[in-house]
Amino acid sequence: MSYVSGFAEVGLRDRPNVGGKGGSLGELQRAGIAVPPGFVVRTDAFERFLARIEADWPVRARISSLDAEDLSAIERCCAAVRSRFEEMPLPSDLARQIELAHAQLCGVRGMPVAVRSSATTEDAVDASFAGLQDTYLWVKDLRQILHRVRSCWASLYSVGSVSYRRQRNMLEHAVAMAVVIQVMVDARAAGVMFTRSPTTGDRSVITIEGAWGLGSAVVGGEVTPDRWVLGKVTGDITVREISDKHIRHAPAAGGGIETVPVPESSRRAPSLSDEELQALRGIGRRVERHYGCPQDIEWAIDGADGEVLLLQSRPETVWASKEAAPAASAAPNPFTHVMSIFGGKDK
Repeated sequence: MSYVSGFAEVGLRDRPNVGGKGGSLGELQRAGIAVPPGFVVRTDAFERFLARIEADWPVRARISSLDAEDLSAIERCCAAVRSRFEEMPLPSDLARQIELAHAQLCGVRGMPVAVRSSATTEDAVDASFAGLQDTYLWVKDLRQILHRVRSCWASLYSVGSVSYRRQRNMLEHAVAMAVVIQVMVDARAAGVMFTRSPTTGDRSVITIEGAWGLGSAVVGGEVTPDRWVLGKVTGDITVREISDKHIRHAPAAGGGIETVPVPESSRRAPSLSDEELQALRGIGRRVERHYGCPQDIEWAIDGADGEVLLLQSRPETVWASKEAAPAASAAPNPFTHVMSIFGGKDK
C-alpha cells in the first residue's frame, strides 16, 4: 500500500486523505501557482499508526468522552496520547516509503525540509484549525524527519486542537492527520495576504503583510509586519504602513530556526518592493478566482532568485461566517411577521 503522494497527484478533493494543507498545496500546483516542491504522508499512515496505539489504549473514545469545559482533564489526556505517539516507532515499510520519497525530492545533498501538519479538519470554510497543530522548519536529516512525522501526528492531540474539537462537538472518528514534507525556502521576506480586507470585509482590496526572513515570525506574532492595501483590480496602493522589524527568523546552523536581529539599516525599510506587491496581487487574484472565494494566503520570496512562492491558501472564515449568519430568527408563525410589518395585532 502506498502511504505517500506527490503534490502533483492530489488536490482539494483529496482532503480526507491528505488533509487541508496537503490538498491545498496540490491544488495550487495543479493550477499553475508556484509552491515549494514536496509530498504528503497520507492519512492512511496515521490511521494505521493510531490503530496500533488503540489496541491497548482507546484514544478516540477517551477524547470523545472529555468535557469541553474540563481543561485539566483535557491536558492530562492529551499528554498521555502525545507521549504514546512520540514513543512508538514507525512501521519499517512506512519509514522506507518516506525515505524513498525524501531522496527523490531532495537528492543526495539532502536539502532541508519543512515538516507540516495537515489535518483533515483544517482550512474548511466553517472551521479553522490554523496554528493549533505543529510545523517543524529546516529539518535536515531523515532520522529527524521520521521523528517529526510522529510529532505532527501527535499534535492532533494538542490541548488547543482537542479543546476546539470538543467545543464544536466534532466526531473524533472523522478527524485524521496527514503530514506535508516540502523543500524549505530560505526566504528574503515572507508573510500573509488576504484577498478581502480582514478588518472591513471589503472584497475590492487585497491586504498584504510581510517582514524579513521566514514567515514564522509573522505568523507567530513575534514581529509587527509591514502592511499594504491594494486595489484588487486597479493595483492602487492606498495604505503603506512600514513597521520597525527588529528581528527575523533564519535557518540555524544545526537545523531548525533561530531569531536574529535585523540590521539597523533594514529595520524600517519596506520588506517588499512595489513590483513584488503587484506580483503578489496578481497571484492573489488568480488563487481567489481558482477557488471561487476569498483566500487567506501564506507566501515567501526566495532569497536566491526572488521567486514568489505560496506556502498555503485557505478560505477566509471570519467574514464568510458573518455573511452566512441569518439576519434574524424565523418567526414560529409567518403570519405574525406579516402583521408586524403592517402594524397589525392578533385579535
